[in-house]
Amino acid sequence: MEDRNAARELGAVRTALVTSSVLCVAELVGGYLTNSLALVTDAAHVFTDVAALVLTLFALWISSRPASESKTFGYYRAEILAALVNGVVLWLLIAVIVAEAWRRLQDPPVVAGRGMLALAAVAFVANAFVALRLREHQERSLNLRGAYLHVISDLLGSVGALGAALVILLTGWYAADPVASVVISVLILVSSWNLVREAVDVLMEACPAHVDVEVLQRALERVPGTGEVHDLHVWTLTTGRYALSAHAVATGDVGHDVMLAHMAELCARDFRIDHVTIQIEHESRRAAEPAH
Repeated sequence: MEDRNAARELGAVRTALVTSSVLCVAELVGGYLTNSLALVTDAAHVFTDVAALVLTLFALWISSRPASESKTFGYYRAEILAALVNGVVLWLLIAVIVAEAWRRLQDPPVVAGRGMLALAAVAFVANAFVALRLREHQERSLNLRGAYLHVISDLLGSVGALGAALVILLTGWYAADPVASVVISVLILVSSWNLVREAVDVLMEACPAHVDVEVLQRALERVPGTGEVHDLHVWTLTTGRYALSAHAVATGDVGHDVMLAHMAELCARDFRIDHVTIQIEHESRRAAEPAH
């Protein structure tokens, strides 16, 4: 089942990569011919989509490699690094777009509205197709979510270009083109913020958002045979894979194996934490520690 899902993810990413590559060239040429910044902006953004999808494919490949002596957790974090790079590239792109849009707002150039409208419509259809291909997979991986967000922001960009083209055709207000670029940039910034924040949280080994550490600690301390839980740490290995380490003081009322089995079951069932490492300590040893 896992292999089948991985194959479907690879198929979706490859389809998206081919479609986005063709669209990038079409919009870049069309934007140059129509003198539309919105189209060139969208083409540049589609280019980052292509780069993001290539990075996604690479991350999917390398993250599937087995663990080694030097990489004991394997290569799970490759997809997190890819997601972070995707988000930062989006931010750099926004800075370039806004600078060019500001320059054009001072002296709006003439834009071929009909050609812009036709190309924006083609871009919208292509981006909608790619987004639908990636949508069902984006919850499984932060890396795939990053690629999906690239495409969604591109879809919004196509809508912005369509709107700007209609305004130009109906009113002759050429400033609509750079204004659309700024709006697109803001939408991209908003959509990429959570992606970057989540990637940074994983790399900083922050506690997963769905885990309340105090609630988890109290739940572990209620396991029969447990006196106290301390040095509790919870972090994310990669999307959907969580780890825990802790020290548990045993009262001796229950066997250690039984106690550990109950804790592991609790973590997996109630907190979706499957990689659990707990060190058992004895109450007598803890009581003697201050004397040292």
